[in-house]
Amino acid sequence: MEIDLTAFHFLRPYWLWLLVPAVLLPFAWHRRNSVHARWRAIIAPLLLEHLIVGDAARRWIKPVHTLGLFIGLAAVAVAGPTWQQERPPFNQDKAPLVIVLELAHSMDATDVAPTRLERAKQKVLDLANARKGARTGLVVFASTAHLVVPPSEDPAMLELYLPALTPAIMPRDGKNASAGLDIAEQLLANDPLAGTIVIISDGFDSDHADAFVAKAKQSHHQLLWLAVGTKDGGAIRGANGALALGADGLPLMGTFDADGISRVAHDAGIPLASVRADADDVAWVERRAQTWLAEVDESKRTPRWKEAGYWLVLPLLLLGALGFRRGWTVKWLPAVLLALAFSAAPRDAQAASWNSVDLFATHDQQGRWYFEHADFKAAAQRFDDPLWKGRALYLAGDYTGALESFSKLRTAQSYFYIGNSLAHLEDYPSAIKAFDKALTLQPGMREAAFNREMLKKLLEKPKQEPQKDEEDEESDDIKIEKKKGKIEQSTLIAVPAEDVWMRNLNTSPAVFLHRRFEQESDANPASAP
Repeated sequence: MEIDLTAFHFLRPYWLWLLVPAVLLPFAWHRRNSVHARWRAIIAPLLLEHLIVGDAARRWIKPVHTLGLFIGLAAVAVAGPTWQQERPPFNQDKAPLVIVLELAHSMDATDVAPTRLERAKQKVLDLANARKGARTGLVVFASTAHLVVPPSEDPAMLELYLPALTPAIMPRDGKNASAGLDIAEQLLANDPLAGTIVIISDGFDSDHADAFVAKAKQSHHQLLWLAVGTKDGGAIRGANGALALGADGLPLMGTFDADGISRVAHDAGIPLASVRADADDVAWVERRAQTWLAEVDESKRTPRWKEAGYWLVLPLLLLGALGFRRGWTVKWLPAVLLALAFSAAPRDAQAASWNSVDLFATHDQQGRWYFEHADFKAAAQRFDDPLWKGRALYLAGDYTGALESFSKLRTAQSYFYIGNSLAHLEDYPSAIKAFDKALTLQPGMREAAFNREMLKKLLEKPKQEPQKDEEDEESDDIKIEKKKGKIEQSTLIAVPAEDVWMRNLNTSPAVFLHRRFEQESDANPASAP
């Protein structure tokens, strides 16, 4: 085994302080038990040599020497001698990807069959399916931008809403990609992994070019652009599939602003590609996302050094066995206590999050203690288990965080809580879909069936107020009602009377999104041009 002395170091050098007692222990023992040292102050040294009987046959290797050697070797072993780096196995692309899709009327142009928008929506699904196990989110924009699906590992979430995405659901027409970038950045702001944002559009609003370029340059995530359209443009189809006609009776044409996209992408340093009929564009995005993840991981990765101290275990075992020979037995309690005292110190890698309580309880045990004492925010900070962490976030009222935590699991119970979280976020169609998945995995889950039926009744009869006898029934966790403008716990999801747009809610995802986008646009007029 070749040792690179230039890279040789110790991972935990503070353990080398044990070398001091390992060296001093034999000297201290010898001084304390030496016959010469005991009588030297009373008898003259010349005479003392002739008065000592039997000391000439003393053994040079004593148990205390073995103990000192044992402590010294153990100190070197646990100090972590190393000279080689080990690279962790490459992790597949688990980083989140957020697609920012344009929903301007020009996206209904037919120069890309069947239309630009339909081809773009198919690419969204292809990207989600190609990244199985990774999270994919969707944001749409026209004059304003709106979140459709947060980053999720389940492509079915996208399949639910993609068919409903048309320019008609947007409050106003436009090409404000800058607003879409803002929402995508917010989704990835607290994600520990290196995310990728993919913009799919056929043009760009020059009024927002400077703001977009400035935001793109400041982004910590990778930005990619897929342009959809041809230079000649194409006729725009209406909602009924027929060609849309202008005031002059001629078909409306959808233009393709290739120069505007190229100019903004160049100024912002964004790689640019075109939406294609084959899968090369999907492979291009996937390859870029993986490369970006690897590059960022490499820059942030703390070097992992391969420890070689375990080779010293064999001589330590031999020395330990010698300590139990007849006449060599030593009291190991002081050494054990000393080792425990050093092991109580936190490791370097855990210094930032180490707590003295960690010596006595795991993070999940600490989280359970806070959970049982109804301190759900503290419990969520301690839990490592995604199910318990999600439950703590859910009970603390952080439904978005709970949804993210539950999405890491694929069990009936996790889908049940996903449905509850989505219901609190007022995304009722997705909540019903999550309950359906929970019942598929566990058909006998009564709570999921009850909550699903309550949501279906709510969607079918939005104007019906909850009956008092219904308020006496109890479901597991899906308990919300409006009180002073805030959602609080109740026996079922009540109709939010303060939100007019929810009064006429029906089962159509298109109507649901249209009304939600209108409300968000009215609530944030500054985002509109």
